[in-house]
Amino acid sequence: MKLNDLKPREGSKAVRTRVGRGIGSGKGKTSGKGHKGQKARTGVAIKGFEGGQMPLYQRMPKIGFRNTAFATKLTELTLENLQAAIDSKKLDPKKQIDEETLVKAGVVSRRRDGIKLLATGELTAKVDLKITKASKAAQAAVEKAGGKIELAPEKAPNPRKLPKKEGKTESKRAAKKPKKKAK
Repeated sequence: MKLNDLKPREGSKAVRTRVGRGIGSGKGKTSGKGHKGQKARTGVAIKGFEGGQMPLYQRMPKIGFRNTAFATKLTELTLENLQAAIDSKKLDPKKQIDEETLVKAGVVSRRRDGIKLLATGELTAKVDLKITKASKAAQAAVEKAGGKIELAPEKAPNPRKLPKKEGKTESKRAAKKPKKKAK
């Protein structure tokens, strides 16, 4: 066997149809695209288009639940960033480190609904943390270094999440109407 004898397995390579190469090929002139019209042109994507009518996928009702309005947005803090802040003297490991201290020191830009500690990187300093959440691996890493984590409650709840107040059963319109006197 020589290099010039090597061929791919029969049937593994399909021959590309060459279009627009004369009427004798069977795919000449219009190249199998019919005559004129939008679909004969290049750059056409009419997947869900229905001629200006509201497409079916938009007419169908939307089902399911999206939690975007009610989701808690936590700021992430890694062990690596925490250790870097301690090494650069932005944070004092001897004092308790809470969320306000982290924001003031510039370790995190903002608090949002709280701060979550993630176990990316290593922590060598013994620290006393007070934050909203921490992953199990991050808690284990802090305790292994000799520190401790106190999980604080989350920031003030979103007003949309609060339960409805009791005693407000009547609507505003019903409260404004004067009650008719009994005869």
